[in-house]
Amino acid sequence: QVQFVESGGGLVQPGGSLRLSCAASGFTFRQYGMSWYRQAPGKERELVAGISSYGGNTNYADSVKGRFTISRDNAKNLVYLQMNSLKPEDTAVYYCMADLYRHREDYWGQGTQVTVSS
Repeated sequence: QVQFVESGGGLVQPGGSLRLSCAASGFTFRQYGMSWYRQAPGKERELVAGISSYGGNTNYADSVKGRFTISRDNAKNLVYLQMNSLKPEDTAVYYCMADLYRHREDYWGQGTQVTVSS
């Protein structure tokens, strides 16, 4: 079945860095765009970054542009989010999702918690 498993979150001080990973399975990974989303307490889930099927195109939310980098490894069915210069407002649970399935609530994983605090 379709599955997304996120990892790499943690507690980091402002200005620090984290690299999130997402292992995807159950579909032909290389054929679909992938995205990272996040949801902070009391807020709706928001799109953070996206990458096309073969990685040639990326897009970012204005709030993370220049600080976050999305990438993927189609040989390993992995997508990454490198997060630098982290701010307290980046605190959230981070999720990855294939663009094809973003409306399937039953396919969303557990996410990985990122907390930015001193």
